[in-house]
Amino acid sequence: MRVQTQRWIDRWLGQLLCSVVSVWVRLVTRGRPARSLPHEPRHILVILLSEMGSVVLAGPMFATLRQRYPSATLHVLQLKKNQEVAALLGLAKPEHLHALDDSAGLGLLGDIWRVSMTLRRLPLDAVIDCELFSRISSLMSYLSGAPLRVGFTPHTQEGLYRGSYINRAIPYNPYQHISKQFLSLVDALGADSMPRNKAAPIRGLPSDTQLVVPFEAAELNAYRHKMLADHPTLADRKIVLIYAGGGLLPERAWPAAHYARVARGLCQAGHAVGLIGLRDDAQLAHDLLAQIGSEFCVDLTGYTRSIRELLMLFHGADLLITNDGGPGHFASLTPIRTMVFFGPETGRLYGPLGSRAQVLESGLACSPCLSAYNHRETFCDGDNQCLKRIAPDPVLADALTALTQPSQAHS
Repeated sequence: MRVQTQRWIDRWLGQLLCSVVSVWVRLVTRGRPARSLPHEPRHILVILLSEMGSVVLAGPMFATLRQRYPSATLHVLQLKKNQEVAALLGLAKPEHLHALDDSAGLGLLGDIWRVSMTLRRLPLDAVIDCELFSRISSLMSYLSGAPLRVGFTPHTQEGLYRGSYINRAIPYNPYQHISKQFLSLVDALGADSMPRNKAAPIRGLPSDTQLVVPFEAAELNAYRHKMLADHPTLADRKIVLIYAGGGLLPERAWPAAHYARVARGLCQAGHAVGLIGLRDDAQLAHDLLAQIGSEFCVDLTGYTRSIRELLMLFHGADLLITNDGGPGHFASLTPIRTMVFFGPETGRLYGPLGSRAQVLESGLACSPCLSAYNHRETFCDGDNQCLKRIAPDPVLADALTALTQPSQAHS
């Protein structure tokens, strides 16, 4: 199903269904005392339907849940296409990972019914809905049967209506990093009543993801040797990986000509460049190779067959330069240094966690322009000046400086 179709259904039909459920819940719960979380909850569901990078940013939230409720079984509900990441990161046992397939409308309706019945049979003590504007996740939180439903509320702001049946609601804050807001959802789970009148803990931005993907040294060395055997021009040089694709949101892409200028400079300085991405990015990589014109720049689009292989590729390289998206967040799970471009969205809310990531933003007055309040629909008509105005030469200088610093990659 096309993304725009999903958004249209979610915006109009989703709001109508959320309104109906809100009225129903108000009628059936009138006069009943507020529910509290048991001292030792048995089952807690986390709903994470958005992009794969958000799963990495939710790492501190999962760590806190395990620390506070060690006896609880954690369940995770995701879109089927994103489930590989949850399994790789061990967010829950395989039998506790639940999926919705959004590729076809009727199939999605069938999955909603099947998953809802599975969750209601547990039964759940609480559900944490991490989505900002998805009404399907809000409805799933109710259909799951959990008596405590934690999620974001717009308060008086428009553009985020998801029903009034979220009984542990916190206001979405567009000025705080999303990882801190995920942690606030955990705080709301243990609140005695809502709206909360007790201040949540004061936290700084989490210093890392608190997620680990274990690799054996032999496995990493074997993968690096295979990469160098397949692309011998990368040998004996520091390797810079470049992800120039924009994915589902092409307005997040730094101009291809800028990437070509940086890659050319890196090759001239004695380094090697690998262009990464999905198979759909092959044409972009072909065009960039023609502009760069160096034997030390190779096409690695489609080279990795899984997220695990992508992480091994990061382990075998020295620097990643990337647009905002999943690769920058996955890189934070490895020792590689990262430079990430932000414009339509901001690193203040969605920047990778950890000290090895450098966020590159222009600070243009209209940036960021994508938010939960406009359904992530920009008004720049593809002319993303917020990224075009980040000049390539300063980026090249920063990249060369980063390559002089000690790296733990492939050590």
